[in-house]
Order: sequence, then structure tokens, then C-alpha cells
Amino acid sequence: MQIALLSDIHGNARALKAVLNDLKDKKIDQLYILGDLCYRGPEPKNALETVRSSPAKVLKGNADEWVVRGVLKNEVPDTALALMNQERDWTVERLSSEDINYLNRLPESFIEKFSDSVTMHAFHAAPDSLFDVVAADAPDEEIEEKLTAQKETNVIVYGHIHTPYIKKIGDKTYINTGSVGLPFDGDPRPSYVLLQVEDDTFSASIHRVSYDLQRVLKQYDANDYPNSEQMKTVIKKAKKP
Repeated sequence: MQIALLSDIHGNARALKAVLNDLKDKKIDQLYILGDLCYRGPEPKNALETVRSSPAKVLKGNADEWVVRGVLKNEVPDTALALMNQERDWTVERLSSEDINYLNRLPESFIEKFSDSVTMHAFHAAPDSLFDVVAADAPDEEIEEKLTAQKETNVIVYGHIHTPYIKKIGDKTYINTGSVGLPFDGDPRPSYVLLQVEDDTFSASIHRVSYDLQRVLKQYDANDYPNSEQMKTVIKKAKKP
């Protein structure tokens, strides 16, 4: 069984389509998208429609929650709050009420048993939060404490930090998918993870895909995105703002 795991599209429809195109030849049995579908990219509607037309099982992320109800005080630095809500309003203007309802109804986690010895727990940021940050370079003890909620699971997958990694700690494997549309690890190419399950064993690998980044940069300006300059810098440098 081959499973594709991806997250954090952030309205970058071209990056998402590049990943889905890359997966066409991979004989994928199941696709999971772990949230943050529309917000902060130049094509929120296109990205969401592409997600919804795929066979993916989809989770809610913090950015999806923001699209539904706005960015609240203390969720981001005070200096960024007004501008991020401008970006949210710009996104909502391009979505339908049914799109918003879809985002609101998304589940926050999946537990999937792939074999007698391989069970996956997938969520956006942490088992009990859409917003907690567990960094790729966090100590093993912190990763175990904050990300382990189900004792029977041995594959734990999340998104949110836009930095892909695979780490085995004890009898569990912790995976971050990185970001499709807005990487923060210095590599602007979209990332995703392939999880291969064979009977009672599994392996995981990180994959990167090239796409037309320059065209996406132009889309921010062409579509009058309210925070165009900062987002173009982030997407070019693949560094957190």
C-alpha cells in the first residue's frame, strides 16, 4: 500500500497541481491532506476546488479555521493582526458560503489502521490543537510529549510547521509533511511524504517537486493580494516571515 501525505497548500494552486501530477505515476492507494488549504495564497478558490475534486481525505488546519471565523487577538503578533485579517477577508471574498461551510466541517484528525502493526495518527499541528507549534528541531522528549496521544499508533503525521522531517523515537515514527504551497525550510519546492506499508512493515520518504514559481509570484500582484510583497519574499526564499 502506498499512501501520499501532504499539507499546507495555502492557496498555491499551481504548487498543489504540480504535486498531484507528480503522484499520478506513483500508484497511490490513499491521499491525505492535513489542512491549511486556501489562506495566504493567490488562488484560494482554485486551490480549494482542486482539493475537493481529488480523492483525498482532508483535515482542518488553523488557516482553515481563520478563513471560517477570522484571526483572533493573541493568535498572531499584534503588529500582524490587522493585515492578516485583511488577507483573510480577501480570501473569503473569493470563496462561496458553501466553501466556508466545507472548511468549517472538516475533521481535525484521522486514526487509520493500515495493518496489524501499522496505525497512523494524522492531524494538522498537535493532537488537541490546530495552533500549537512543535518544531522540527524540538527535543525528542518534547516531540513525544506533544505529539503522542494514542498509544496504539506508531506513525504520527502532522503539518503546520512547513518543515519536512522523518524521525524515529522509540517505537514510533514522527513525520512532518512540510508544505506544498509555502515551504519554510529554505527550499521553495513543494514537499510531500510517501508512506509505504507492506504487511507489518512501513517506510517513509520526503519528496520535492518543481513548479512555475515565477508565475505564482506574478499572481500575487495580478490578483491585488493585500500583503503581496511579504508573501512573495516568503515564497521565493522559503523562509518564515
